[in-house]
Amino acid sequence: MARLRQVSRSDADPDRVVPIYDFLFGDRDPVAEPGTSTGTPGDWWTVFALVPDIFTHCVSGFGLYRSPERRLDPLLRELGQTRAGWLCASQFVYSQHCKSCRGLGMDEAKITAIAHWEVADCFSPVERALLAYTDYLVDQHGRVPQAVFDELRRHLDDEEILEFTYITSLYFMHAVMTRALRLEFDDRADPIVEVDAPDGFDAAAFATDRRRSDRS
Repeated sequence: MARLRQVSRSDADPDRVVPIYDFLFGDRDPVAEPGTSTGTPGDWWTVFALVPDIFTHCVSGFGLYRSPERRLDPLLRELGQTRAGWLCASQFVYSQHCKSCRGLGMDEAKITAIAHWEVADCFSPVERALLAYTDYLVDQHGRVPQAVFDELRRHLDDEEILEFTYITSLYFMHAVMTRALRLEFDDRADPIVEVDAPDGFDAAAFATDRRRSDRS
């Protein structure tokens, strides 16, 4: 379950939070009766509601990336958001933005290939440039080789690059936060755990006997 407490409808900020609860959950209390139309528990909303101005700031960010003022093609935007979710191993961000890709008409082959774009032949040059850029934004925390940036500028203007950088970085943050707080589809145990040794295994011998270790 979420690592922070959730805010019920009766305790939610009436001006900043309740209208969003109404939009997403109808007249339900989303803590007592969880669930959204996309199949998530909905606890991202109920936890972020702990701090109403942060809640409002985040909701404004959702409106910003979908604003008609954006110059960037929405399909290009979604490549960055989806890849950022995959790189962070955020089941929530990755799953939600696969759905957004599909809703915008992206081919299923491309959606599947976002996870292994480096060896996929279904992406255009600009899509490949943006996916490479996303990898450096997320995995290298913004340490982007000049050659990658030069390739971006062959396809996009400065405004589009700034929009892509901001939106992708915003979803990098969301992916990290949902994992840290165990929200939505990221409420799951870490898959990397020690595998138990069989009965009779001698850890001391394994650690000190090089020949035995080499045979294992």
